[in-house]
Amino acid sequence: MRFTKGNQIGAKTRFGPDWPGQRCGAKTRAGTPCKRAVVSGKARCPLHGGRSTGPRTEAGRTKIAALHTTHARLLKGRRAEAKRRAAEGRRIRAELRDLEALAISQGWLDQNWRDDWS
Repeated sequence: MRFTKGNQIGAKTRFGPDWPGQRCGAKTRAGTPCKRAVVSGKARCPLHGGRSTGPRTEAGRTKIAALHTTHARLLKGRRAEAKRRAAEGRRIRAELRDLEALAISQGWLDQNWRDDWS
């Protein structure tokens, strides 16, 4: 008799290709979907986090949120700062256009002054 980890008796018939229950579906190291049964009420098997209760404290929630932030440009505070900088840039460019129009109307600049710079 061969000893294996856990109870393997009937595993092939319990979780074979015709098993009607829900599968884990997490990616294995080989890149294939996990075929183990999910934990009741969850979407993953015990090996892929089905028993996890998630963070309980505010510090834990903050840590998980920081770990799952992949694009800092999408954070609310940074997005607001980017919008503020963009609005400031639009305001400065509009002011420069007004100054250019004034300089051209007063004769301080030639109408085609930009062509001379290229």
